[in-house]
Amino acid sequence: MAQLLSFIKKEFFHIFRDPRTMLILFGIPVAQLLIFGTVIKNEIKDVRIAIYDQSKDETTQQITNKLLSSGYFVLVDDLQNTSGIEETFRKGEVKEIIVFESNFGEKLIKEGTANVQLIADASDPNMARLAVSYTRGIINDYVQKMNPNQELPMQIQPEVRMYFNEEMKSAYMFVPGTMALILMLISAMMTSISITREKELGTMEILLVSPLKPAQIIIGKVLPYLLLSIVNAFVIVLIGLFVFGVPITGSFILLMLETILFILMALCLGILISTMAKSQMTAMFISMIVLMLPTILLSGFIFPIENMPEILQWLSHIMPARWFISIIRGIMLKGVGMAFIWKETLILIGMTLFFVAVSVRKFKIRLE
Repeated sequence: MAQLLSFIKKEFFHIFRDPRTMLILFGIPVAQLLIFGTVIKNEIKDVRIAIYDQSKDETTQQITNKLLSSGYFVLVDDLQNTSGIEETFRKGEVKEIIVFESNFGEKLIKEGTANVQLIADASDPNMARLAVSYTRGIINDYVQKMNPNQELPMQIQPEVRMYFNEEMKSAYMFVPGTMALILMLISAMMTSISITREKELGTMEILLVSPLKPAQIIIGKVLPYLLLSIVNAFVIVLIGLFVFGVPITGSFILLMLETILFILMALCLGILISTMAKSQMTAMFISMIVLMLPTILLSGFIFPIENMPEILQWLSHIMPARWFISIIRGIMLKGVGMAFIWKETLILIGMTLFFVAVSVRKFKIRLE
């Protein structure tokens, strides 16, 4: 029994002396709990809205103030007409537009009813559904407090319209996000594992003394995954189109070019991971923890970025999948062109060049 206790004590000391084991046991669970606890929320916060007030009376102003003071909405535009609604949604500036009819307050008092139109960008159906639900709730609360005795029943009737996804299909959200997740994992993880395998088996040195230059070795390792990932992307788009009914309203060529750019960026990231990892297991661990979870949680794939704490919103800016998902949702669902996605494209190009520069430098140092 004493020998068993001594052995158990030795194992405890061995665990406590290994920082990596301690990180896996305590660091990762705490980090995951904090991230999941702050990201996974059913409420909204600071949703960007625009208002077209045709009445401009005291009632509409009170409702507007109540919406903005709730902390759920932020007014970014005061529209003068409804002709530019679709263009506003395409730019990604707002998530919801509220339209008050003419003589809104007068109709509410005299006729007991008034109409308001709630128009939402349903390319992200979860956000659209939440925004419309919260807006309805705040408006209904205003009516109840305005007429607490219910002597003269008053009612504001919201008319809801969803842009780019009128049927509120969840596939419109999951297909672009799944596409980004699959391409990121296949391109980055498989590339990093492939190069790390050569180092782990000792065959990288054999390749280096061959007539092939280091750049040619990297290209030879990367090119097959580039082509296979492009095929994967093509298949995902076709499945989304014919199986789930996700439309491609924009340019298919532009969609594929942006996809190839994202794949190249992920491949360069995989090379960078291979320069830091000494084994295939380490490369896989880094890819799964550093790439998969942030891609799911911090890219806007499932959970709206606007709902996250400010520090996570800033952190999401360095997640490549965030910009790619925004690009493919814009092209597939909104039919936008390069004029609307140039910013996201430049960010992906910048990330690609950065990963290339860092990985090539570190790769050369390691191989020497």
